[in-house]
Amino acid sequence: MNLLHAYEQADIYLIVAAFLLATGVFGLIRRRTLIGMLISGELIFSAASLNFMALNCFNAPDPAAGQVFALFIMGLAAAEVAIVLSIIIAVYRNYRSINARELTELNG
Repeated sequence: MNLLHAYEQADIYLIVAAFLLATGVFGLIRRRTLIGMLISGELIFSAASLNFMALNCFNAPDPAAGQVFALFIMGLAAAEVAIVLSIIIAVYRNYRSINARELTELNG
């Protein structure tokens, strides 16, 4: 009975992670500003981190593996935020807008 209860708890975490992923993808598609897209990307990173932690906690024999992956994802997210915010600032200085649809000169 205890093992069944553990899998039910894992399902809750995986459902929350799927909701975060769906919200992040929807935000990437629907948001018009670069800041909104950045926040949506962070939601996707959070979903991946929650998946690693949940699957590690309930299925993996080594308890540190999922935590190391989650820390790696957090480091990638921090680096992504720093780079994207600097790009957004540079775009705003040149175009006076962070609306992604107004940046037509950036098309290749």
